[in-house]
Amino acid sequence: MNRMLLGALAALLLVAAGVFWWQGRAATERGAPPPPEVAFATGMPTDELPIADGKGLQGAAPPEANEVTREQRRFDRLDRNRDAIVTRNEMLAPRAAFFRALDTDHNNLLSFEEWAVRTSDRFKAADVNRDLKLDRAEFATTKPKRAVQPQCRCAPVRKAGRPAQPAEDLADEAGEPEV
Repeated sequence: MNRMLLGALAALLLVAAGVFWWQGRAATERGAPPPPEVAFATGMPTDELPIADGKGLQGAAPPEANEVTREQRRFDRLDRNRDAIVTRNEMLAPRAAFFRALDTDHNNLLSFEEWAVRTSDRFKAADVNRDLKLDRAEFATTKPKRAVQPQCRCAPVRKAGRPAQPAEDLADEAGEPEV
C-alpha cells in the first residue's frame, strides 16, 4: 500500500513540475522580441517588405472562374427565348436547320438522293466519262483522304561500325518503300 501511495505522489510531483516548466517557457517566449525581418535577395535584415511591381512579366491572363455547368450551357443553347423552359420546337430547331440544308429542292421532303448528297457528289466527280458506272481507275479516285500524321523526328538509327544514316536511306536498304 505504501508503494502505491508513493507512486501516486511521485506522479503528481512530476505533473506539477511539467506544468510549471511549461508556463515558465511560455512566459519567456512571450517577452522575447520578434525575429528580425530579412531581405530575400541579400539575406540582410530590413524594415520594409519586398515590392513586386510585375514590370516585364509576360504570360496568359489567369482563367476566369466559370460557374455554369455543362448541363446549364446545353440548356441555355436550346432555350432561345430565355424563359427557362425548352419547348419541343426549341429542341428540334438545330435539327430543322440541318434538314433544311439537306433539302436541296425545298419541298420539305428528304429523298434518298438529298440525304446521300455527299456520296452522290463524290460519285459524280469520279465518273469522268459520265456513263453512270465506275471502273477501277475511276473508283480509285473516291478513296477517302487520310489525315496527315506528323513524321517522327527521331534520332537516326546507328548500325554497329557505321556512321548514322538518315531514316530514308535505311528504309531504302531494307527494300521497303518510302511512306
